[in-house]
Amino acid sequence: MADEQSPNGSNDANGAQEQDSGAASKRGIWGSKAGFILAAAGSAIGLGNIWRFPTEAANNGGAAFLLVYLACVVLIGLPVMLAEITLGRHTRKDPVGAFKAICPRSLWWLVGALGVVTGLAILSYYSVVAGWTLGYVVRTAGHTFTSDSDPNAIFGAFSCCWWQQILYHLIFMALCVAVVMGGVRAGIERWSKILMPTLLVMLGLLVVRSVTLPGAGRGLAFYLEPDFSKLDFKVIVAGLGQAFFSMSLGMGAMITYGSYLSRKDNLVTSATWVGLADTGIAILAGFMVLPALAIAGITPGVDEGGAGMIFTVLPSVFSQMPWEPYGGIVFGTAFFILLALAALTSAVSLLEVVTAYLVDERKWPRKRATAAVGGLALIVGVPSALGCGAVACLSKVVELQGKSVGFLELMDKVFGKLTLTLGALLISLVVGWVWGIGKAKDEIRHGNSGFAVLGSVWSFLLRFLCPLAIATILVFLIIDPGAIR
Repeated sequence: MADEQSPNGSNDANGAQEQDSGAASKRGIWGSKAGFILAAAGSAIGLGNIWRFPTEAANNGGAAFLLVYLACVVLIGLPVMLAEITLGRHTRKDPVGAFKAICPRSLWWLVGALGVVTGLAILSYYSVVAGWTLGYVVRTAGHTFTSDSDPNAIFGAFSCCWWQQILYHLIFMALCVAVVMGGVRAGIERWSKILMPTLLVMLGLLVVRSVTLPGAGRGLAFYLEPDFSKLDFKVIVAGLGQAFFSMSLGMGAMITYGSYLSRKDNLVTSATWVGLADTGIAILAGFMVLPALAIAGITPGVDEGGAGMIFTVLPSVFSQMPWEPYGGIVFGTAFFILLALAALTSAVSLLEVVTAYLVDERKWPRKRATAAVGGLALIVGVPSALGCGAVACLSKVVELQGKSVGFLELMDKVFGKLTLTLGALLISLVVGWVWGIGKAKDEIRHGNSGFAVLGSVWSFLLRFLCPLAIATILVFLIIDPGAIR
């Protein structure tokens, strides 16, 4: 608690830093470093890695964009991730409690509160989109998509059916609650050790099948051939946004997961492994998606990005797979199961952020907190579920840049983009300047005594480059939202 700390924010001998304190054992702690890496990687690896990254790369110079993306991950994403994990382990608290601990008797706790609210809001509509993946597992397995079917009409009918939208939203949220209710080790870690390897194996199998399809070379060319003529400031900002939003930063998920780490763990290698997993999955997804588009004669373009590509373009691709109909059924069903797994591992971290707040700050039992947050997210997500065609007034809420925006898309713009970016900017400023970079480095050294040289680089990146880059994303989101999808 903040009252138990000295004015400079450091903990006393009985404080939150102590590894074997009673508070740490009651909250939960990761059973192994691998458990943390898999869970944190699952948080970072989501739908955006699989459906957004491939077309972003194909549209923006292929391998040239890939280099920009990798540079942004190393210079921006990893430093902020390390800051969040460090803050979490140092305080052993949820995002609100963490900022209260390092900045007692101040209003900086509002940064953590912003993260908690953002996590709940994102979870509410993310569950709706994730529910679509469950619905499409059923549809693909049932051979709904044939060479004669119209994927746009099928998706339109599905999104306009209110009871199916609510049903799949409910099922997906129930899965999240079931995982988080088990706790840190018996719930999140145990399931991460099952879900993440399964996701990786399925992705690997789909990649092998995709790159060996007739005509796959055209898709690989879009992906692997660098076109530096397309690189301009806007493309760099797009790469920065893709790297930033794919790493689950700015809402306190990594603070929360970091709070369950042992003080013996090396935070630098832990953050690096999480970043490598997130980046590796995104890159592999390109080898899976782009060849599949190529065999259908589709040139990746802006309109084929995002959910539109996943639910209206790829089903028609699956129907053209060799060994029809079985090839398309197997490939398509496996693909949507893969998406559902990626969505689940991300949604679990969103649910845990808010659950940890109720457990730490409000002293609620975990099961009660998890059920309450899951129920609240389910209710808050109903307008998003009905706003994709089922209810007309929710399908066109506001006009932005001459385009009608539905409730779900509006939620994503506000919480999935703006408040998430603002949260990451404030986190980097607080850790780098308010709490103090020296105290942060002291915490990191507990598991990495050789952090001296690397620590100076990290200090510079976190205090100067990261805030500048994140502020650039924030500005573009306000004045030119189309630059960052």
